[in-house]
Amino acid sequence: MGKAPAFFVDDVQRSFSNGFDLKLKDFDSAVAVGNKTYVICGTDDPTSSGVRILNKLTGEWVIPTVLGTKPESFKGHSCVLLNKDRILIMKHNSKSNESVWFLEVDTQFIRDQKKKLGTEVVSWSKGVIGNAKRPLVISGPSGVGKGTLINMLMKEFPSMFGFSVSHTTRAPREKEQNGVHYHFSERNVMEEDIRNGKFLEHAAVHGNLYGTSIEAVDVVADAGKTCILDIDVQGARSMRASSLEATFVFVCPPSFEELEKRLRARGTETEEQIEKRLRNAKAELEQGRSPGLFDHVLVNNDLDACYEQLKNILGISESMNTVPTSPSKVFDLPVDFSLSKVNEKILINHGAAEQKVLDLSSMKGGAPGRTRGLEMYVL
Repeated sequence: MGKAPAFFVDDVQRSFSNGFDLKLKDFDSAVAVGNKTYVICGTDDPTSSGVRILNKLTGEWVIPTVLGTKPESFKGHSCVLLNKDRILIMKHNSKSNESVWFLEVDTQFIRDQKKKLGTEVVSWSKGVIGNAKRPLVISGPSGVGKGTLINMLMKEFPSMFGFSVSHTTRAPREKEQNGVHYHFSERNVMEEDIRNGKFLEHAAVHGNLYGTSIEAVDVVADAGKTCILDIDVQGARSMRASSLEATFVFVCPPSFEELEKRLRARGTETEEQIEKRLRNAKAELEQGRSPGLFDHVLVNNDLDACYEQLKNILGISESMNTVPTSPSKVFDLPVDFSLSKVNEKILINHGAAEQKVLDLSSMKGGAPGRTRGLEMYVL
């Protein structure tokens, strides 16, 4: 596929072959995708979506719903169309690990959101050099010991695992810190983010919303750690249906009678609370064995043996905790360059002796989270 049309001009008009004119401001760019032209704004404007769409059949402009995390600015950038479903944008005069962004215009996620919202939709996704650790989703009924297993992992491998910070609309309790215990959010803000596809899972509990955002999981992955998510079966089902590539583990007791015995031995709940937890546990145990939902099922009959099984699933041992993740080499991109596509590689052309290459052959993930698996190097 050849280079997509992209313009970096002052406030002048550019005319397309069908007679429609585009008026592009400083650093704006335009990319034609079928019968639509996507204009990507290059300057910061908090009142703007940052993207405009021209329907070349009708001559009408549309301001789409924009999902994902929008980059701060695109002052000086180059674009190329990928597979007619996303636009690659690279910032000029930037660091290689901060330069790559994708605007998805017709991926499966975009098509699903268009049906759901009934509007034109695009979504941003930040490009990440290298891969991230697969998140670990652990589910199981209350009292089965999954919290203990997670604490054992965190204690033995503190540099390898991290928790995502969940969102909630409830008020913070004493000594709870925003961004540490929870991201405390206004209900209307969280509801809008849920509608915009920014949450992997969410649920209403006692009149408040709780949920796990894609960004919260990505933050842990960006730090080179495996993100642990302790959620119920309903949340796991939502995550399985999302774009999240995770390892799903269900922990169950050796018997329902043993689970009841453990719950009562804790001595922390009233009889009414215990009965409610047991009802929920019975439903979760039935759902937990649903085909295709969980990758692994652990029976916690003996805690130490169960923990060893969990480590085997994750492929970890004591010697791995001190092995650091090798960071990708970071280098500067020039003030000006153009892009061309050759198979699954993007050539960064800037007239210098050294040519830089962005390799997309291992690309995975995407909006509304990160696009990972990229490789950038000097040819």
